[in-house]
Amino acid sequence: MNKKKISIIIGISLLVAACFFVVYRLFLSAPQSQEEKVVFIINRNQTEFQTLDKLKKQGLIKNKSVFKVMLFLKHNQISSGGYYLSKNMTAWQIAVRLASSPDMDWVSIPEGFRKEQIGEILAKTFGWSDDDLEKWNTVYTKMKADYVEGTYFPDTYLIPTSENGLDIASRLTRRFDEEFAPHVTQFAQQNIKWTTGLTMASLIQREAAGKDDMPLIAGILWNRLNQGMNLQIDATVQYARGNTGDGWWAPIKSADIDNIDSPYNTYKYKGLPPHPICNPGLAAIDAVLHPQETDCLYYLHDSDRQIHCAATFEDHKANIEKYLK
Repeated sequence: MNKKKISIIIGISLLVAACFFVVYRLFLSAPQSQEEKVVFIINRNQTEFQTLDKLKKQGLIKNKSVFKVMLFLKHNQISSGGYYLSKNMTAWQIAVRLASSPDMDWVSIPEGFRKEQIGEILAKTFGWSDDDLEKWNTVYTKMKADYVEGTYFPDTYLIPTSENGLDIASRLTRRFDEEFAPHVTQFAQQNIKWTTGLTMASLIQREAAGKDDMPLIAGILWNRLNQGMNLQIDATVQYARGNTGDGWWAPIKSADIDNIDSPYNTYKYKGLPPHPICNPGLAAIDAVLHPQETDCLYYLHDSDRQIHCAATFEDHKANIEKYLK
């Protein structure tokens, strides 16, 4: 190897060493001040640019371009969630932490899910065992009589991975208490027990094709109750039947109506079921308080999920012929 090549190699080596020294001093050496841990939140669908920008604005990194190289060296994609970080961590330590599993996971609870379905989401997210899921269904969600069902509020949560099933059940019911509190007074003003209103809301949630249907369905169900009719709601039978392998809300059969002897079978028993059959959203709760005035006692949804109601059973049969056959 000639002297010129050797000089070039030495020069490159010195340049690389100098760059690493600068990076170390600027980004890898930890500051002396002690900082409390903060939760750095990465939203779902947050871009890498947004993440880098947020890290810079919160004073967790100094240079976005250099930090991006560090993330590339980790060969891992950052997952959404919450991470415990602090400003006394080096940039490399932060990169390592963000390339690992988050300390908090996002969990979305859809409106209209029963608690067993919520348990399945939680089990998948947090890696629960079968025993953990069983305790969710039979212990943690049965701590209070009025909180058996309907009080595990549908929303998006950022939950620490360290929380157990009991902690999460408490978290969801606390959110319910916060969101439901303004409605309690309104139910009292209409002489409706809050548990009754919540149970009615759960029926509306399962029966409606969308929020626009809810006030009309509420009016029809109130009409049935006021006239002493059986509610005859498929969703209550589905709730009593449970999951038979085709899902929790698979269509019922005539045999289900005939053979399921349960207070949730509103074809057999008058009045509302003992508890809610799902966890309703605020729109369904509002519909209970503000039902649409109607003479209808029957309703159905056509293939486009449009609702059609009727005041008499004869008109209802005509709607069946017109829209379902």
